[in-house]
Amino acid sequence: MKKISNVKLIISTAIFLVLFDNISFFKNVINIYPVSSDNIAFLGSLAIVLTSAITLLLALVCSRYTIKPVLITILLVSSLAGYFMNSYNIVIDKDMIRNIILTSANETIDLLSIKMFLYLVLAGILPSIFIYKINIEYGPLKKELITKLKIIVFSLIIIFSTVLVFSKFYTSFLREHKPLRFYTNPTYYIYSIGYYTHNYFKSTKMAVKTIGEDAVISPTDGKRELIILVIGEAARADRFSINGYKRETNPLLAKENIINFPDMYSCGTTTAVSVPCMFSVFNRDNYSYEKAWSTQNILDVLDHAGVNILWRDNNSDSKGVALRVQYEDYKTPEMNPICDIECRDEGMLADLQEYIDQQKNGDIFIVLHQMGNHGPAYYKRYPGPFKKFRPVCNTNQLEECTNDEINNAYDNAILYTDYFLSKVIDMLKPNSDTFETAMIYMSDHGESLGEKGLYLHGLPYFMAPETQKHIAAIMWFGESFKLDRDSLNKRAVKKFSHDNLFHTILGLLEITTSVYNKNMDILNYDK
Repeated sequence: MKKISNVKLIISTAIFLVLFDNISFFKNVINIYPVSSDNIAFLGSLAIVLTSAITLLLALVCSRYTIKPVLITILLVSSLAGYFMNSYNIVIDKDMIRNIILTSANETIDLLSIKMFLYLVLAGILPSIFIYKINIEYGPLKKELITKLKIIVFSLIIIFSTVLVFSKFYTSFLREHKPLRFYTNPTYYIYSIGYYTHNYFKSTKMAVKTIGEDAVISPTDGKRELIILVIGEAARADRFSINGYKRETNPLLAKENIINFPDMYSCGTTTAVSVPCMFSVFNRDNYSYEKAWSTQNILDVLDHAGVNILWRDNNSDSKGVALRVQYEDYKTPEMNPICDIECRDEGMLADLQEYIDQQKNGDIFIVLHQMGNHGPAYYKRYPGPFKKFRPVCNTNQLEECTNDEINNAYDNAILYTDYFLSKVIDMLKPNSDTFETAMIYMSDHGESLGEKGLYLHGLPYFMAPETQKHIAAIMWFGESFKLDRDSLNKRAVKKFSHDNLFHTILGLLEITTSVYNKNMDILNYDK
């Protein structure tokens, strides 16, 4: 096979990546800068700048011994990144990297498809085989270093001169449309991996800061509390019929004396962000993964107060929240008695009454983490009897389904959540003689179902649509629970968020502690 210089191979790979793995980037750019005589030169310059930037990046990390492994790895990963960005219009930022790392095997299986395999083969494996087999021509070390320096300098000159020539366009591109750079492949996901890795190792070295050590049950608390918190998955507010949705997706909850929160918002747009955030003492504006990892959460505060705590999970995991409390995994038939094509949320209720009966002293706080509406395989998220809305999208390839089919499958999963929540309430009712009982349901984030070409969730919060942030949330209280329901119903229409959960739980359990903020407690909200 004819030899090729490492310079030509690097430049050729950069051109290949721009042409075949940046479709999503140019698609989003064209939405803002339509193809026209005014914009065509600028659009061409973007391709030149991106090619030069990738060439620069590759030149910095490629050497005689690393060039093939680096190029092959980038081609393989970029082909998969291109598939997900093209199919679901997502971006691969630091939070998405965290999501990918924390994704379970079952969730990964839901994402597999023939189309993804074709992307991997055509844009990843085939060019990788070419690079693996090709003979690369190398010169003396000194010459190689000079050549690398020339590539770096030449790439920088092209980037800066192009930006200068089209400065009018790049001023708005860089200042007014910053989110567009999130779609560049592979530059942005490489940056995100570096950012995530740096902060991960930084956080693992941090000692966990104790909070709420002064937490005690109020001496005026005469009756034990039994609170169940259900964490929903990808349930958007506008798909609950109790919020005015045209379809009856909450026939059972509508019969219960619930408190509905129609204007509730999530802390993040992914489970990996929202779940730790909703249990943390930090508000969304000052929350970070590092802070959550290095600071105790609400479960720790409850533990300080002597509350009995149990976390049952039918999702991926607790995202680090339940590391210091009793945790049970209900994703497999070994623990979950209700499994068919997958284990059902209802199975988390098995033997739960037995656990409650075993706790002879102290309040009880139980977390049930649902599989809920986890996409894209919505059709798997509910048993057969809940296939009310038809026809449904029976594949994880959402682009192959009509909007109606996607919506039908998603709504059926909401219908199953309605059933699950009613079962939780039914279990709590008989306990109201012994406990002050309550259920809180709050989804972790919302979901995009094809609006504006967006699917699933995970866009950076500032650019995410309402559908990914506006979440479903309700509360139910047993008859023995002492509260002003009329007043709470009036307050419930106000705008709340995950920020309120930490303090609301403390208020429900009548726990006195220095970290409690009455103004953030939904039950005592007086603004």
